Amino acid sequence: MPKEKLPSFDNLLNSNWEYVFNYLLKKTSNEYISEEITIQSFSKAFEKIHLFNPKYNFKTWIISIAKNSYSDYLRKKKLSFKDLDNQRIENFVSEFNPEQSMINMEDYDNLNLKIDELKPIYRDMIKYRYIEDLSILEISKKLNQPVNTIKIKIFRAKKLLSEKLNEK
Repeated sequence: MPKEKLPSFDNLLNSNWEYVFNYLLKKTSNEYISEEITIQSFSKAFEKIHLFNPKYNFKTWIISIAKNSYSDYLRKKKLSFKDLDNQRIENFVSEFNPEQSMINMEDYDNLNLKIDELKPIYRDMIKYRYIEDLSILEISKKLNQPVNTIKIKIFRAKKLLSEKLNEK
């Protein structure tokens, strides 16, 4: 039996964005966190779209991904609070350490090299958002693409950059 054809990613994203975002907003009570988790959820869904069965409702599938992404967020948040005090002490000590300043410069240079290794579209997303400090709306207008598409591309760019930075 042939599989049903899925709507385009843009259509799936645009028709379900508000639903997922509002679901997460009720959970987090924070627009920024809700938006980040929504972006992650859609990115995961699009990476695994081959696993989706079109006989079922996409909205149900994306909400289950959002629930799991929210659970992941809570788990990571719990871990980060445990290490917070130790990081504050380490950061305070390193502020007065010239050796640490040199290491930070090397890290910055390495970051720029890794950004340059990204595909042009992802390199541009990182540069527009974090170096030129453009808003998502400004990037959307500049590239003449929907805001939700820009959000997903920025998320993918951050993920790819993170992977490059973790390479040995």
